Amino acid sequence: MRLTDAQVAEYEERGYLVFPGLVSREEVEILRRDLHRVTGIKAEGVIREKSGAVRSVFRVHDETSPTASPPFQALATLPRVIDPARQVLGDEPAYVYHTKCNLKDAIDGAIWQWHQDYGYWKTDGVDRPDMTTSLLMLDEATEIGGCLYFIPGSHKLGRLDPEMDETTTSYKLWTVPKDQVIEIMTRFGDPVPITGKPGTVVLFHPNIVHGSGHNMSRHARWHIYTVYNQVSNRPHGIENPRPEWVVARRCDALETGSDDGILRLADADADAETRRPAAE
Repeated sequence: MRLTDAQVAEYEERGYLVFPGLVSREEVEILRRDLHRVTGIKAEGVIREKSGAVRSVFRVHDETSPTASPPFQALATLPRVIDPARQVLGDEPAYVYHTKCNLKDAIDGAIWQWHQDYGYWKTDGVDRPDMTTSLLMLDEATEIGGCLYFIPGSHKLGRLDPEMDETTTSYKLWTVPKDQVIEIMTRFGDPVPITGKPGTVVLFHPNIVHGSGHNMSRHARWHIYTVYNQVSNRPHGIENPRPEWVVARRCDALETGSDDGILRLADADADAETRRPAAE
């Protein structure tokens, strides 16, 4: 799937694009089922809220990870997902920098403070913001449910000096200082809620200022983030890098997969089940 010139211009101007219904309901259900499985794994890449609910699951794309998920590996190389990501990266060879599933539990799901993703990734030894994130909504994203908010155009400011917030939530995060966020809103306008149905995909720039509120609804809000980086922009020069479940060490260029890659996995599982000998 190729972006139109108008879509490329919109990404460059606003810092994000929204694709409703890009992933089918059947594919979403396959992904959700496997994510349910992965949340039961005890590993460093499974982060919990202060309440004990799972907050984030990292590194689902890597077959060598304890949290590996074949459906999410297939998602990262679906042509309709990876092709637009490559296009906004100048059609350069790209790899998955990391994957992260953010699970906002009903009522308990906590906020993500205002931040830029590249605010963190620069400290990982990534020289340039030649990266992009593909977000897939596995649940309906609503304002009361703690949807993501973007400040359109804020990516044009470049990387802002972040400050570390170690206390607001269970996850330490480099954030944009409060006074600076207010200035950015004054300049660029009010934040825009990114709402949508399951299967909606959002592509966004690593320097766009964004955050999300507490989930005050009775419904969970699950999002999967796949971050693509140019192979030529892989991290370097860091003596004590963050763990591999946050920053991938495997930087081989991705091959485009099959557009029915997720569905094929479900078919293979069904075939295996039918061939399993009946219990005596």
